[in-house]
Amino acid sequence: MKARALIACYAMSLTMALAQPNPARPDLCQGAYFTEAEGAAALQKFAQTHHDRASWEARAKLIRQGLRDGMQLPEKPKFAPLQPIRHSLKKLNGYTVENVAFESIPGFFVTGNLYKPLNAAGKLPAILCPHGHTAKEDARFVEQTQQRCATMARLGAVVFVYDMLGYGDSKQTSHKLPEALKLQTLNGMRSLDFLMSLPEVNKNRIAMSGESGGGTQTFLLTALDPRIKVSVPVVMVSAHFFGGCTCESGMPIHKRPTHQTSNVELAALAAPRPMLLVSDGKDWTKNTPDVEFPYIQTIYGYYGAKDQVENVHLPTEGHDYGPNKRAAAYRFLAKALKLDLNRILKNGEIDESPNTLLEPAALMVFDAAHPRPARAVMGDEAVIALLK
Repeated sequence: MKARALIACYAMSLTMALAQPNPARPDLCQGAYFTEAEGAAALQKFAQTHHDRASWEARAKLIRQGLRDGMQLPEKPKFAPLQPIRHSLKKLNGYTVENVAFESIPGFFVTGNLYKPLNAAGKLPAILCPHGHTAKEDARFVEQTQQRCATMARLGAVVFVYDMLGYGDSKQTSHKLPEALKLQTLNGMRSLDFLMSLPEVNKNRIAMSGESGGGTQTFLLTALDPRIKVSVPVVMVSAHFFGGCTCESGMPIHKRPTHQTSNVELAALAAPRPMLLVSDGKDWTKNTPDVEFPYIQTIYGYYGAKDQVENVHLPTEGHDYGPNKRAAAYRFLAKALKLDLNRILKNGEIDESPNTLLEPAALMVFDAAHPRPARAVMGDEAVIALLK
């Protein structure tokens, strides 16, 4: 018992230390910026700024503008023509996979994989899939990413999963680029453009889902882009944790001259569009059923849409996009996008066994046969210059 008490005391002191503002950047809210109690108290303070749809929408407008200003996001980004590179089509059990790249801003390429249902007819819904962080910067290729993309395609959706900066094929810059948040948001917007350019995609049935840092990308892009009709941020929406990476909280989007906010309100900007929060008991989403979800549900209530936001909480699980989290996402997406869940069920349970896990080399966009275009700008300084 004494050892447990010492560990608990150490953990609490570490959390409090992490919660201190960064003296070098007082405008940033990074990592465990608040303690859990401070995060809950901040939500109570934020709640005093709205009491109905009109007052919430006034605050929502302020928060959205803070997002754009904090990211230094232009109102009309100067995107390059898409000109997609597509190759290495693989026909698998119920779905196909293709390797894809296209330009976002001139000189920078988004890289990823396009999963599609095999032999599907008519206009199909689409799902944009950013991924979270991994030590080897290979998150597009890992089991949990391939499983969800393949299963979503078998469910009947067109799915595009794309690299974070510095991950997979995205080697034009390092991941810790100071303006990574801005560039990854622009890449997300362009990825949405790519999906919507496909003739088989129904532009009115677009969803987005990612875990951890991909969860951050999910609720940020959903907040900024109304084309996303359904969102599933996984293990990320927290009242006290603001994202631990430069690509999530390295620019001043939470603390502005006009207001303070948190990721809970940024996620709430999805209202009244369908949203599922997936949380667990072993990371910063452990309080979601009691703290974050009720706050967001109140905002959905202003639209008469409380039934459009849900929370699946897995108290014994940790920080991942594992089988139970994926199953929750599939069921919600099937309902929200009007897909036939029976396509991926076996004896009433989600069945991922038809999926084929491919080697990274089979999923790479750029290789000896398909080199990165010569116009691609290389190096952090050169890429930063593109963003000016």
